[in-house]
Amino acid sequence: MNWLRKPYRWAWLFSLLLTASSCWILLKAFVLPDRQVAVATVADNTSATTDDSTEETTTSSESIVATDTSYTSDGLTITLTEKRVDETTVYIADIQTADSSHLQTALAENTYGRNIKETTSAMAAENDAVLAINGDYYGFRSTGFVMRNGTLYRDTANGDTQALVIDQDGNFSIVDESTTSAESLTNAQQILSFGPALIEDGQIAVSTSAEVSQSMTSNPRTAIGQIGENHYVIIVSEGRTSDSEGLTLYQLAEQFEELGAATAYNLDGGGSSTLYFNGKVVNQTVGGSDNSEERAVSDILYFK
Repeated sequence: MNWLRKPYRWAWLFSLLLTASSCWILLKAFVLPDRQVAVATVADNTSATTDDSTEETTTSSESIVATDTSYTSDGLTITLTEKRVDETTVYIADIQTADSSHLQTALAENTYGRNIKETTSAMAAENDAVLAINGDYYGFRSTGFVMRNGTLYRDTANGDTQALVIDQDGNFSIVDESTTSAESLTNAQQILSFGPALIEDGQIAVSTSAEVSQSMTSNPRTAIGQIGENHYVIIVSEGRTSDSEGLTLYQLAEQFEELGAATAYNLDGGGSSTLYFNGKVVNQTVGGSDNSEERAVSDILYFK
């Protein structure tokens, strides 16, 4: 007790406790895995989808034709092209499927929670994906709707964020989280919360100055759109390199408009942007600890 009576010792002890508390909060927020439970299972067609996928894999395995820029099976056709747009390398994947079962999502370690992460390529390989992209990195935020493969994991809105809803038929729509409840989306199969919408009703939905706080100005980008029934397009642009400046959201939207997308949506970009196709990462990534490797993320969207 005599030690505590000395000048400034209480202040020193308080500072020590405050520092320890701050370190614990930071560790919990950004480092320590926190496995969480789902809110509800809204759509229960997992078993049917799994059965269909298994049958598709079995019947089409002998007729698969794959190259560096294409993939064709009885139920899935993908064509990958590369182009230069505004001093930036851009990859465009045109995807046509027999039905909606080919479009799926996956969580890192097959677990919903905070600070649970894997690279896009690792999750893609684990799920036998033909093509995969990073998702919305839901684990980086504590709000925003999260539904994956029919299971609703988070129903807390992230302000007025626009969310991408993919229904059980594989069709895209955009909803405003501030005016929509996740539970009301009864036909939803996937809900991703990042945004904004790039194309709505075939028209560009962003202004030339539109940006998101997570990824400002010209950057690597990941986005997905729907052209028609079971017909999708993915665009991944490089950026933050000496060879590629990166795209603004408006420039990205222009590419979807040219391709005839009815709906298009911006996903997590920057260091997270990753395009996996036919067993390898296609784009130059700028994530990871040394700013060149893949960044580990919470989730992926993929086709198989």
